[in-house]
Amino acid sequence: MQITLLKGKIHCASVTEANLHYEGSISIDRALLDAAGVLVNERVEIHNVETGARFATFVTEAPRGSGTVDLNGAAARLALTGDKISIFAYVLLDEAEAKTFRPRIVLVDRENRILPV
Repeated sequence: MQITLLKGKIHCASVTEANLHYEGSISIDRALLDAAGVLVNERVEIHNVETGARFATFVTEAPRGSGTVDLNGAAARLALTGDKISIFAYVLLDEAEAKTFRPRIVLVDRENRILPV
């Protein structure tokens, strides 16, 4: 049996740009991706804290240290620049692995810089 668990989360990031006329995705600062254990091209769920909208897309990489969290394509219709969003990645694990697995949770400030835990 396999169980779906939270793998990584970027909590309450600020949307830095919403670009409707771009190939769909979410571009995320490389430092945030590494901290949360999220891969380029990985499917993620996004929850807009401001509106309650929930949607999925795939990840593209933005430059390390840029603070970039850009929504592109159709996803740009679901959040405005400045909105707070949380980004979730999941993993399938067998039951034994699931019992000991711990997700990587990343908290950020208004500029999407990683906060110490």
